[in-house]
Amino acid sequence: MKILANNKRTRHDYFLEKKYEAGIELKGAEVKSIKAGKVSIKEAHVGDYKGELYIYDMHVTNFENAYDRNMDPVRTRKLLMHRKEIDSLIGKKTQAGYTIVVNSIYLKDNLIKAEIALAKGKKLHDKRESLKKKDDQRKIDRALKQY
Repeated sequence: MKILANNKRTRHDYFLEKKYEAGIELKGAEVKSIKAGKVSIKEAHVGDYKGELYIYDMHVTNFENAYDRNMDPVRTRKLLMHRKEIDSLIGKKTQAGYTIVVNSIYLKDNLIKAEIALAKGKKLHDKRESLKKKDDQRKIDRALKQY
């Protein structure tokens, strides 16, 4: 499994409760561009429309050697998942405080997959606590490495 894009900000801003794997509906040269690593998911988010899930604001740079270079790089892309998973995610999203975020884009068996997660937003004190735990763990690892 080769990770093509990773969104570290999601782990900082949200509590990731449950992770899902989804395929992405892509057109033409977008596949080659994503495999070359020319994808950004920093602004990407997942929304529902008419009972389907879509990724919004995922930026895929146009492939240089493509015959059709005038594709919109931030177009809406459909997520491919089982109906039960989609219905479950949409149902949970309607609850207060929950959202669906894009965690990473990766290559699995030569197919491009997205890892999305059901997430609940962190408050400021939760973010500070997470940073403190991370800093403490880093200090422990350094101390253990010296011995």
